[in-house]
Amino acid sequence: MNRMSREIQVTFDALDPKALSTFWRDALGYVHPGPPGVEVPEGTDPLDAWDEFLERAGVPEDQRNSRSALKDPAGEGPRIFFQQVPEDKIAKNRVHLDIRAAPGLRGDERMAALEAECDRLVGLGAKRIQRFEPEQPLSLGFIVMNDPEGNEFCLD
Repeated sequence: MNRMSREIQVTFDALDPKALSTFWRDALGYVHPGPPGVEVPEGTDPLDAWDEFLERAGVPEDQRNSRSALKDPAGEGPRIFFQQVPEDKIAKNRVHLDIRAAPGLRGDERMAALEAECDRLVGLGAKRIQRFEPEQPLSLGFIVMNDPEGNEFCLD
């Protein structure tokens, strides 16, 4: 049997793809890739390069924030794509991201690391929803949060 591995992309529906991708860039340590065929100079924001690229391509200004993407600079994590939709988020996510902010830690040390990451992400625009204490043996404890557009995620 011939089995091929697959790459995955995580896709978010968003009202403001640029703003939401910037939140997740800072939350995950990902980067915005530059436009195809464009060398983005060191220290230059790839989003500025995209604005120039889309303007040269004749994309109307009101359509330039219809999508955005992120990639893992180490090339290990999935690509994350943000596509503009007209409607607000209206229901609980059936799939969500877990940010593994305290791998290998347990007890008070783990929860302190999760709290520190929670504070950092709140500073970026996330909202803290609920803390779940460790319940051995099934749960080491986690914090549920919302990104700036209300998508649930967990600090795990």
